[in-house]
Amino acid sequence: MTQKRKIRIIDTTLRDGSHSVRHQYSADQVASITAALAKARIDTIEVTHGDGLGGSSIQYGYGLLSDRELLQVAKPALGNSKMAVLLLPGIGIKEDLEMAYEEGTRVARVATHVTEADISAQHIDLAKKIGMEVVGFLMLAHMADPQKVLEQAKLMESYGADVVYVVDSAGAMVPDHVRRRVSLLAGSLKIQTGFHAQNNLGLAIGNTIVAIEEGADVVDGSLAGMGAGAGNTPTEVLVAVLDKMGYETGVDLYAIMDAAEDVVRPMMQRPQVIDKAALSIGYAGVYSSFLLHTARAADKFKLDPRDILIELG
Repeated sequence: MTQKRKIRIIDTTLRDGSHSVRHQYSADQVASITAALAKARIDTIEVTHGDGLGGSSIQYGYGLLSDRELLQVAKPALGNSKMAVLLLPGIGIKEDLEMAYEEGTRVARVATHVTEADISAQHIDLAKKIGMEVVGFLMLAHMADPQKVLEQAKLMESYGADVVYVVDSAGAMVPDHVRRRVSLLAGSLKIQTGFHAQNNLGLAIGNTIVAIEEGADVVDGSLAGMGAGAGNTPTEVLVAVLDKMGYETGVDLYAIMDAAEDVVRPMMQRPQVIDKAALSIGYAGVYSSFLLHTARAADKFKLDPRDILIELG
Protein backbone atom coordinates (compact mmCIF):
# COMPACT_ATOMS: atom_id res chain seq x y z
CA MET A 1 0.00 0.00 0.00
CA THR A 2 1.29 3.46 -0.88
CA GLN A 3 2.36 5.36 2.24
CA LYS A 4 0.15 8.37 2.83
CA ARG A 5 0.80 11.48 4.89
CA LYS A 6 1.11 11.77 8.68
CA ILE A 7 -2.13 12.44 10.56
CA ARG A 8 -1.96 14.02 14.00
CA ILE A 9 -4.52 12.77 16.49
CA ILE A 10 -5.59 14.88 19.48
CA ASP A 11 -7.37 12.82 22.11
CA THR A 12 -10.21 14.53 24.00
CA THR A 13 -11.17 11.81 26.51
CA LEU A 14 -10.18 14.07 29.40
CA ARG A 15 -12.11 17.06 28.04
CA ASP A 16 -15.08 16.13 25.85
CA GLY A 17 -15.30 12.80 27.64
CA SER A 18 -15.84 14.74 30.85
CA HIS A 19 -19.42 15.48 29.74
CA SER A 20 -20.32 11.80 29.90
CA VAL A 21 -19.23 11.51 33.55
CA ARG A 22 -20.75 14.86 34.57
CA HIS A 23 -17.24 16.29 34.92
CA GLN A 24 -16.52 13.98 37.87
CA TYR A 25 -13.19 12.46 36.80
CA SER A 26 -11.13 11.65 39.89
CA ALA A 27 -7.41 12.35 40.17
CA ASP A 28 -6.64 8.63 39.82
CA GLN A 29 -8.77 8.41 36.68
CA VAL A 30 -7.11 11.45 35.10
CA ALA A 31 -3.67 10.05 35.85
CA SER A 32 -4.47 6.57 34.52
CA ILE A 33 -6.08 7.84 31.30
CA THR A 34 -3.20 10.23 30.64
CA ALA A 35 -0.63 7.49 31.24
CA ALA A 36 -2.46 5.06 28.94
CA LEU A 37 -2.65 7.65 26.16
CA ALA A 38 1.00 8.54 26.58
CA LYS A 39 1.98 4.87 26.45
CA ALA A 40 0.09 4.61 23.14
CA ARG A 41 2.09 7.61 21.85
CA ILE A 42 -0.87 9.94 21.31
CA ASP A 43 0.52 13.25 20.09
CA THR A 44 -1.66 15.61 22.14
CA ILE A 45 -3.94 15.06 25.14
CA GLU A 46 -6.66 17.62 25.90
CA VAL A 47 -7.34 18.11 29.62
CA THR A 48 -10.05 20.42 31.00
CA HIS A 49 -13.63 20.54 32.19
CA GLY A 50 -15.91 19.52 29.31
CA ASP A 51 -16.76 23.16 28.64
CA GLY A 52 -13.14 24.21 28.81
CA LEU A 53 -11.20 26.39 31.22
CA GLY A 54 -13.60 28.10 33.60
CA GLY A 55 -16.39 25.68 32.72
CA SER A 56 -16.78 24.37 36.27
CA SER A 57 -19.81 26.44 37.28
CA ILE A 58 -23.47 26.28 38.20
CA GLN A 59 -24.35 26.80 34.50
CA TYR A 60 -22.28 23.95 33.09
CA GLY A 61 -21.85 21.69 36.10
CA TYR A 62 -19.16 21.75 38.75
CA GLY A 63 -16.14 19.55 38.15
CA LEU A 64 -14.79 17.27 40.85
CA LEU A 65 -11.34 18.78 40.25
CA SER A 66 -10.42 22.37 39.41
CA ASP A 67 -8.73 23.22 36.11
CA ARG A 68 -5.39 23.57 37.85
CA GLU A 69 -5.82 20.26 39.67
CA LEU A 70 -6.67 18.45 36.42
CA LEU A 71 -3.52 19.77 34.76
CA GLN A 72 -1.33 19.08 37.77
CA VAL A 73 -2.51 15.47 37.92
CA ALA A 74 -2.09 14.88 34.18
CA LYS A 75 1.31 16.51 33.77
CA PRO A 76 3.50 13.84 35.43
CA ALA A 77 1.92 11.12 33.28
CA LEU A 78 2.33 12.87 29.90
CA GLY A 79 5.53 11.17 28.79
CA ASN A 80 6.31 12.57 25.33
CA SER A 81 2.73 13.70 24.67
CA LYS A 82 1.75 17.37 24.68
CA MET A 83 -1.01 18.71 26.91
CA ALA A 84 -3.80 20.86 25.49
CA VAL A 85 -6.61 22.90 27.00
CA LEU A 86 -9.87 24.18 25.56
CA LEU A 87 -10.98 27.76 26.14
CA LEU A 88 -14.29 29.33 25.13
CA PRO A 89 -13.93 33.14 25.36
CA GLY A 90 -16.40 34.39 27.93
CA ILE A 91 -16.30 31.14 29.89
CA GLY A 92 -12.51 30.98 30.19
CA ILE A 93 -10.46 34.16 30.59
CA LYS A 94 -6.92 35.17 29.74
CA GLU A 95 -5.67 34.44 33.24
CA ASP A 96 -6.84 30.84 32.78
CA LEU A 97 -4.54 30.50 29.77
CA GLU A 98 -1.62 31.86 31.75
CA MET A 99 -2.34 29.38 34.53
CA ALA A 100 -2.51 26.52 32.02
CA TYR A 101 0.87 27.48 30.59
CA GLU A 102 2.36 27.60 34.10
CA GLU A 103 1.11 24.04 34.64
CA GLY A 104 2.79 22.73 31.51
CA THR A 105 0.17 23.15 28.78
CA ARG A 106 1.62 23.98 25.38
CA VAL A 107 -1.45 23.74 23.13
CA ALA A 108 -4.41 26.14 23.45
CA ARG A 109 -7.63 25.31 21.63
CA VAL A 110 -9.69 28.50 21.42
CA ALA A 111 -13.31 27.76 20.55
CA THR A 112 -16.11 30.00 19.31
CA HIS A 113 -19.42 29.60 17.56
CA VAL A 114 -18.77 29.26 13.85
CA THR A 115 -19.89 32.85 13.16
CA GLU A 116 -18.09 34.48 16.12
CA ALA A 117 -14.38 34.01 15.41
CA ASP A 118 -13.77 37.70 16.15
CA ILE A 119 -14.14 37.11 19.90
CA SER A 120 -11.09 34.83 19.84
CA ALA A 121 -8.54 37.46 18.83
CA GLN A 122 -7.19 38.43 22.26
CA HIS A 123 -7.01 34.84 23.52
CA ILE A 124 -5.20 33.59 20.41
CA ASP A 125 -2.82 36.55 20.63
CA LEU A 126 -2.05 35.91 24.29
CA ALA A 127 -1.53 32.19 23.77
CA LYS A 128 0.96 32.88 20.97
CA LYS A 129 2.81 35.49 23.02
CA ILE A 130 3.36 33.12 25.94
CA GLY A 131 4.61 30.38 23.65
CA MET A 132 1.67 28.11 22.97
CA GLU A 133 0.54 26.42 19.78
CA VAL A 134 -2.98 27.64 18.98
CA VAL A 135 -5.84 25.67 17.49
CA GLY A 136 -8.89 27.67 16.40
CA PHE A 137 -12.10 25.73 16.99
CA LEU A 138 -15.14 26.75 14.89
CA MET A 139 -17.99 25.00 16.69
CA LEU A 140 -21.42 24.08 15.29
CA ALA A 141 -19.93 24.39 11.83
CA HIS A 142 -23.06 22.89 10.26
CA MET A 143 -24.84 26.20 11.01
CA ALA A 144 -22.85 28.22 8.45
CA ASP A 145 -22.30 27.69 4.74
CA PRO A 146 -18.78 26.76 3.58
CA GLN A 147 -17.86 30.30 2.51
CA LYS A 148 -18.84 31.66 5.91
CA VAL A 149 -16.78 28.97 7.62
CA LEU A 150 -13.80 29.95 5.47
CA GLU A 151 -14.29 33.64 6.27
CA GLN A 152 -14.24 32.88 9.98
CA ALA A 153 -11.27 30.51 9.65
CA LYS A 154 -9.30 33.26 7.91
CA LEU A 155 -9.98 35.55 10.86
CA MET A 156 -8.51 32.97 13.24
CA GLU A 157 -5.57 32.53 10.89
CA SER A 158 -5.00 36.29 10.87
CA TYR A 159 -4.97 36.36 14.67
CA GLY A 160 -2.16 33.81 14.73
CA ALA A 161 -3.80 30.37 14.89
CA ASP A 162 -1.61 27.48 13.76
CA VAL A 163 -4.55 25.20 12.93
CA VAL A 164 -8.25 25.88 12.37
CA TYR A 165 -10.85 23.17 12.94
CA VAL A 166 -14.22 22.49 11.39
CA VAL A 167 -16.12 21.27 14.47
CA ASP A 168 -19.30 19.20 14.15
CA SER A 169 -20.39 19.92 17.73
CA ALA A 170 -23.88 18.53 17.16
CA GLY A 171 -22.93 15.46 15.15
CA ALA A 172 -25.29 16.90 12.53
CA MET A 173 -23.08 16.71 9.44
CA VAL A 174 -23.30 14.15 6.68
CA PRO A 175 -20.20 13.47 4.55
CA ASP A 176 -20.95 16.07 1.89
CA HIS A 177 -21.22 18.79 4.57
CA VAL A 178 -17.76 17.83 5.81
CA ARG A 179 -16.30 17.54 2.33
CA ARG A 180 -17.37 21.01 1.22
CA ARG A 181 -16.16 22.78 4.36
CA VAL A 182 -12.87 20.98 4.93
CA SER A 183 -11.81 21.02 1.27
CA LEU A 184 -12.41 24.77 1.09
CA LEU A 185 -10.36 25.48 4.22
CA ALA A 186 -7.56 23.09 3.33
CA GLY A 187 -7.28 24.66 -0.13
CA SER A 188 -7.47 28.27 1.03
CA LEU A 189 -5.62 28.59 4.35
CA LYS A 190 -1.85 28.84 4.74
CA ILE A 191 -2.11 26.87 8.00
CA GLN A 192 -3.34 23.36 8.77
CA THR A 193 -6.99 22.33 8.86
CA GLY A 194 -8.49 20.09 11.53
CA PHE A 195 -11.77 18.26 12.11
CA HIS A 196 -13.72 17.19 15.20
CA ALA A 197 -16.69 14.82 14.88
CA GLN A 198 -19.54 13.80 17.14
CA ASN A 199 -21.31 10.50 16.55
CA ASN A 200 -25.00 11.37 16.93
CA LEU A 201 -25.77 10.22 13.38
CA GLY A 202 -23.29 7.34 13.51
CA LEU A 203 -20.95 9.13 11.10
CA ALA A 204 -17.99 10.11 13.29
CA ILE A 205 -15.47 7.71 11.73
CA GLY A 206 -16.78 8.18 8.19
CA ASN A 207 -16.84 11.96 8.46
CA THR A 208 -13.33 12.02 9.93
CA ILE A 209 -12.03 9.93 7.03
CA VAL A 210 -13.73 12.27 4.55
CA ALA A 211 -12.09 15.24 6.31
CA ILE A 212 -8.67 13.61 6.04
CA GLU A 213 -9.19 12.78 2.38
CA GLU A 214 -10.13 16.43 1.78
CA GLY A 215 -6.97 17.73 3.43
CA ALA A 216 -7.36 17.75 7.21
CA ASP A 217 -4.03 17.02 8.90
CA VAL A 218 -5.25 17.09 12.52
CA VAL A 219 -8.30 15.20 13.84
CA ASP A 220 -9.86 14.41 17.21
CA GLY A 221 -10.88 11.23 18.92
CA SER A 222 -11.65 9.97 22.41
CA LEU A 223 -11.18 6.56 23.97
CA ALA A 224 -14.26 4.35 23.58
CA GLY A 225 -15.93 7.40 22.02
CA MET A 226 -16.27 9.15 25.40
CA GLY A 227 -17.99 12.49 24.87
CA ALA A 228 -21.15 14.51 24.87
CA GLY A 229 -24.28 13.16 23.18
CA ALA A 230 -23.52 9.83 21.48
CA GLY A 231 -19.83 10.57 21.93
CA ASN A 232 -16.92 11.29 19.63
CA THR A 233 -14.84 9.44 17.08
CA PRO A 234 -13.41 6.48 19.04
CA THR A 235 -9.64 7.02 19.03
CA GLU A 236 -8.82 3.32 18.99
CA VAL A 237 -11.11 2.67 16.01
CA LEU A 238 -9.76 5.69 14.15
CA VAL A 239 -6.18 4.51 14.62
CA ALA A 240 -7.05 1.05 13.29
CA VAL A 241 -8.89 2.45 10.26
CA LEU A 242 -6.12 4.89 9.39
CA ASP A 243 -3.55 2.12 9.72
CA LYS A 244 -5.51 -0.06 7.27
CA MET A 245 -5.71 2.90 4.88
CA GLY A 246 -1.95 3.47 4.97
CA TYR A 247 -1.87 6.69 6.96
CA GLU A 248 0.84 7.22 9.55
CA THR A 249 -0.34 8.26 13.02
CA GLY A 250 2.58 7.28 15.23
CA VAL A 251 0.08 5.63 17.63
CA ASP A 252 0.62 2.11 18.98
CA LEU A 253 -2.54 0.26 17.94
CA TYR A 254 -2.48 -2.40 20.67
CA ALA A 255 -1.74 0.16 23.37
CA ILE A 256 -4.58 2.44 22.30
CA MET A 257 -6.94 -0.56 22.23
CA ASP A 258 -5.84 -1.42 25.76
CA ALA A 259 -6.37 2.16 26.90
CA ALA A 260 -9.97 2.09 25.68
CA GLU A 261 -10.84 -1.42 26.83
CA ASP A 262 -8.95 -1.76 30.10
CA VAL A 263 -8.75 1.81 31.40
CA VAL A 264 -11.74 3.79 30.14
CA ARG A 265 -14.59 1.31 29.72
CA PRO A 266 -14.61 0.26 33.41
CA MET A 267 -15.10 3.90 34.48
CA MET A 268 -17.88 4.77 32.00
CA GLN A 269 -21.12 5.75 33.73
CA ARG A 270 -23.21 5.01 30.64
CA PRO A 271 -22.57 3.41 27.26
CA GLN A 272 -21.85 5.73 24.34
CA VAL A 273 -24.82 4.70 22.21
CA ILE A 274 -27.00 6.40 19.65
CA ASP A 275 -30.22 6.34 21.60
CA LYS A 276 -33.27 8.35 20.58
CA ALA A 277 -32.13 11.47 22.46
CA ALA A 278 -28.62 11.41 20.96
CA LEU A 279 -30.05 10.76 17.50
CA SER A 280 -32.41 13.70 17.97
CA ILE A 281 -29.42 15.94 18.75
CA GLY A 282 -27.78 15.03 15.46
CA TYR A 283 -31.02 15.29 13.52
CA ALA A 284 -31.93 18.68 15.01
CA GLY A 285 -28.39 20.06 15.03
CA VAL A 286 -28.26 20.84 18.76
CA TYR A 287 -25.01 21.16 20.70
CA SER A 288 -24.16 17.69 22.03
CA SER A 289 -23.46 18.77 25.61
CA PHE A 290 -27.15 19.69 25.96
CA LEU A 291 -28.01 16.00 26.26
CA LEU A 292 -27.79 15.49 30.04
CA HIS A 293 -29.33 18.91 30.73
CA THR A 294 -32.23 18.00 28.43
CA ALA A 295 -32.70 14.64 30.16
CA ARG A 296 -32.98 16.37 33.54
CA ALA A 297 -35.46 18.93 32.21
CA ALA A 298 -37.56 16.23 30.52
CA ASP A 299 -37.76 14.27 33.74
CA LYS A 300 -38.64 17.33 35.80
CA PHE A 301 -41.39 18.57 33.49
CA LYS A 302 -42.58 15.15 32.24
CA LEU A 303 -41.73 15.85 28.61
CA ASP A 304 -40.30 13.76 25.80
CA PRO A 305 -36.62 14.83 25.50
CA ARG A 306 -36.94 14.60 21.72
CA ASP A 307 -39.52 17.38 21.74
CA ILE A 308 -37.16 19.63 23.71
CA LEU A 309 -34.23 18.92 21.41
CA ILE A 310 -36.19 19.38 18.18
CA GLU A 311 -37.58 22.67 19.50
CA LEU A 312 -34.07 23.84 20.41
CA GLY A 313 -32.84 22.86 16.96
